[in-house]
Amino acid sequence: MKTAAWGRRPLADCVPELVAAARGDKKATLVIQNVKLVNVVSGEILPGMSIAVKDARIAYVGKDVSHAIGEETQIIDAGGKYAAPGLLDGHCHIESTQMTATEFARAVLPLGTTGGFFDAHEISNVLGLDGLRFMLEEARSTPLAAYLQVASCVPSTHPGLETTGAFIGPEEVAEALSWGEDMIGLGEVMNFPGVVYGDDKMIGEIQATLRAGKYADGHFTWKSDDWRLPVYAASGVNGDHECVTAEDVIERVRLGMYAKMRQGSAWHDVAATIKAHTEGGLDTRRMILVTDDRSSESLMNEGHMNFVVRHAIAQGVKPVTAFQMATINTAERFGVSRDIGAIIPGAYADVILLDGNLADVNVVMTIAAGKVVAEHGRMTADWERYDIPELAFNTVKLGRKLSADDFAIAAPIETGKAEVRAIEVVENHVETIERQVWVDVVNNKVNLDPANGLCKMAVFERHGKGGGQALGVLTGIGFNKPAAIAMTVSHDSHNLTVIGNDDELMALAGNMVADMQGGVVMLTEDEVSEFPLTVGGIMSNEPFETVARQSEGISQALIQAGCPLNNAFMTLSLLALVVIPEIRLSDKGLVRISADGIDIVPLFTGK
Repeated sequence: MKTAAWGRRPLADCVPELVAAARGDKKATLVIQNVKLVNVVSGEILPGMSIAVKDARIAYVGKDVSHAIGEETQIIDAGGKYAAPGLLDGHCHIESTQMTATEFARAVLPLGTTGGFFDAHEISNVLGLDGLRFMLEEARSTPLAAYLQVASCVPSTHPGLETTGAFIGPEEVAEALSWGEDMIGLGEVMNFPGVVYGDDKMIGEIQATLRAGKYADGHFTWKSDDWRLPVYAASGVNGDHECVTAEDVIERVRLGMYAKMRQGSAWHDVAATIKAHTEGGLDTRRMILVTDDRSSESLMNEGHMNFVVRHAIAQGVKPVTAFQMATINTAERFGVSRDIGAIIPGAYADVILLDGNLADVNVVMTIAAGKVVAEHGRMTADWERYDIPELAFNTVKLGRKLSADDFAIAAPIETGKAEVRAIEVVENHVETIERQVWVDVVNNKVNLDPANGLCKMAVFERHGKGGGQALGVLTGIGFNKPAAIAMTVSHDSHNLTVIGNDDELMALAGNMVADMQGGVVMLTEDEVSEFPLTVGGIMSNEPFETVARQSEGISQALIQAGCPLNNAFMTLSLLALVVIPEIRLSDKGLVRISADGIDIVPLFTGK
């Protein structure tokens, strides 16, 4: 479990010392005095309270804790500041920050996040259980109350639709869930058609999870009134973050599911989904605030869960209610509310102090596992850096050099116009739209006119498993000059994806990414922006500040090339994720996600 340095031991092992400290027979290691306690259990603000901590856990909460103070007790006089439980992220992919778990912890602890439930399905799609294992071990080395989930969908659907670097099935799920109590359950089950129609692999993974006494998370993108949502819920999947409307939240809550409301960098769903409570009047006990995917630059410029809670309050949610949705609700969903999610005796001492109005969520101190780890936005604690294993490096196995010819789209006619299925990108949303557009054909090849706003997209298998590739057409990118972006961050298979309007630049960008063993390269005729990601081709081994600066450099390069999308890089990185409607591109071809299921469709319509 957790390293001894942070002392996150099971409650049963701590009871004798905790009770003795609560009586005053043993003295607290830390006392926080004079706080306005945000009691997320009762929904109250309690002034004039104090908190006594013994090692990593809370021993006593009350008006007077003087009996627990000894000569060596560290005393913090909060001066009337708010004390709230450390914030929890109920659904997050650490890899989407492009940081390792260590640097993620350094980024979010000063912002008030002290724990979360992390679905490491990005690195699992590259390295399988080996990747999941090292993510778990690194997370354990940090102060975070980090709980990991086993990736349910490696690949996200089945090998006929995409090529990944690994495979995870029921046996692998059962093995990973045996690694410790902090392996909390099954990550988002994206192959929801497989669950509904009884796919043996998906049903087997859910059964392995339930037999281990753990929790299965969901990912259901058919409409909320679809008759198959109750079928999905019947499997035991009882949490879902793919809520984009208030109706999505309402239908899930009515079925006993936890509805997760997402405010990532590029997907802004809280304003719409929170209306299930603010306008629909639904009880919030099964509503959770999450980030899902948040870039390093967003963490630096906006924040993490502090930003999401503040945003929910701005939509009309009472501050205490918003804090419940990022603390106790989240902990209860995963069955760990005895340990985290509230400032109560026996729980881990994960506490944040907030200055000013509670609605401002102005975190000025973070205490994790009974130790002050951050003050005024900066880390004050350090720990030994985790040594990432060699297997996580040199994972880009393209096998050849790309040329401009690799980006030529062969057409079914010699000359004239042909109709193609284009992928339309939707700003600030995960979904895409299928559009039928006419393109020019010259000498049996598609000739995209830069003036019409279309781009090419190519996906190349990069795991050394056959070298498949496919081409498609995008609209909504907005490049106003010759440009290309190549990246191995391409959810969830993380194959090499190249997008652009110039075949030569696309080939050059793709080769540059392969040569640096993963990352992002943005090119125009006179500008080059690089973002190396050598850990699995999806994460950097550099400090948080460096990662945020490099990520921001890619964002600025996209803007300068004419791309108007908010957090464009993150949006583009999802265009190969074949489980989100309406249409995507994998290394196997153009994939359509409809009410009937998920299938490969031809690029040309045949009209």
